[in-house]
Amino acid sequence: MEQVSAAAADPEPRDVRLLPKAHLHLHFTGSMRPATLLELADRHGVHLPEALGAHALGAGEPPKLRATDERGWFRFQRLYDMARSVLRDEEDIRRLVLETAQDERSEGSGWLEIQVDPTSYAPRLGGLIPTLEIILGAVDDASRATGVGIRVLVAANRMKHPLDARTLARLAVRYADRGVVGFGLSNDERRGLARDFDRAFAIAREGGLLAAPHGGELAGPSSVRDCLDDLGAGRIGHGVRAAEDPRLMQRLADRQITCEICPASNVALGVYEKPEDVPLRKLFDAGVPLALGADDPLLFGSRLVAQYELARAVHGFSDAEVAELARQSVRGSCAPEDVRLRMLAGVDAWLVS
Repeated sequence: MEQVSAAAADPEPRDVRLLPKAHLHLHFTGSMRPATLLELADRHGVHLPEALGAHALGAGEPPKLRATDERGWFRFQRLYDMARSVLRDEEDIRRLVLETAQDERSEGSGWLEIQVDPTSYAPRLGGLIPTLEIILGAVDDASRATGVGIRVLVAANRMKHPLDARTLARLAVRYADRGVVGFGLSNDERRGLARDFDRAFAIAREGGLLAAPHGGELAGPSSVRDCLDDLGAGRIGHGVRAAEDPRLMQRLADRQITCEICPASNVALGVYEKPEDVPLRKLFDAGVPLALGADDPLLFGSRLVAQYELARAVHGFSDAEVAELARQSVRGSCAPEDVRLRMLAGVDAWLVS
């Protein structure tokens, strides 16, 4: 592929909101609108910490987060858990999913794969099976209402026992024909070993699901290799630290393993000090397929379009390269072939507009 390296090659940059793209790294609670968080907290009598309060969120100031040490990660998780606690019933779930789909549509996202651990919501929604059915029902309705294709990745929590992950993997496979397309592993990859969850991922892969564990964010390149070798990953959540290992980058490029890169999240959590430190250009030039993601917009303060704008403004991506990032997100998705072809044609049309 011939690449244009200078953003200045485009005298008048195109509107990135109009660029068809797939969003492959978005967490369920983290997709919530700040206003919705505040309204639901008020409705259910949930007292939010100052970092999630009306003053901070109303001013557009996401909480200051650094998760490079245990204390920082614990604070991040505590804020996430507090946000999740406002989702109390089916109406709340449906509202979140519909609003998320509306936000995706407004940003040019034609395909969304949203990640959720149903065990986090099960106590209030009647158990694992009712919870997943509520989520999938909400996804189906929101997709029809907005025209955005939406599917679900069921994610296990690596802070819990591997047997819990196996239970979730079996549940995910059971709903593979109802909208579940993948199986993930989230939370701090510095804790525990990937191979402890190998059986859960084998269950998921044998059931036809994509293996998409987190790796290479807070931990280094070795965690990406563990995801490939021990979990059979077909896609990597984050994976940005692969840039530290040229041989690993070559392996990802050769196998066309997509890394879900979340630049704003990387900076907010202290993985990199500044946006320009995120090795987006290095990975792209090495041929590693990338899918830009917003991770948790509620906590990090920016959605999908902002990640593409950062690639252009901070890393010097031309419109041709921005279009290629969008193509890579589509190719790395689990979208049906007709959806992929339609979106890829839309990317080409955007580029010649």
